[in-house]
Amino acid sequence: MVAGSNNRQAARASALAQDLRAQLGKLKRRLREQSQVGDLTPSQVSVLLRLEKDGPATASSLARAEAMRPQSMASVVAALESAGLVSGAPDPSDGRQTLLSLTDACRQWAKEGRAARQDWLTRMLQARLSPQEQDQLAASVELLKRLVDD
Repeated sequence: MVAGSNNRQAARASALAQDLRAQLGKLKRRLREQSQVGDLTPSQVSVLLRLEKDGPATASSLARAEAMRPQSMASVVAALESAGLVSGAPDPSDGRQTLLSLTDACRQWAKEGRAARQDWLTRMLQARLSPQEQDQLAASVELLKRLVDD
């Protein structure tokens, strides 16, 4: 009897995991639509996020962190520089290297994108969920935190 119960619980958890991944993926796509990422590739977005989170970095350190070949990273960086999203400056500790960092224009663009996503999600919560449903969602968010926090 216990084995059957364990199998049902495992099947339920698996179905829940599948549904959760699908719904979070849809939410992520909807949020991305609100931010006007434009023609940036996932690699370019990842590099921008890394520079924002970790600060200035060399192209070679970015390539290692993103598990890319240096040549591939060079094309990503070139595209970001030509779009005015990153700029390079000599590394103060090693003038042969260039430290890449986000431009002020990129920081403003990121700030506006986050504000647009926040605004959209706030409006959707207010329009589509009752106060009681918002309370349920808040409780669910706490459970999600337990899943992902170390």
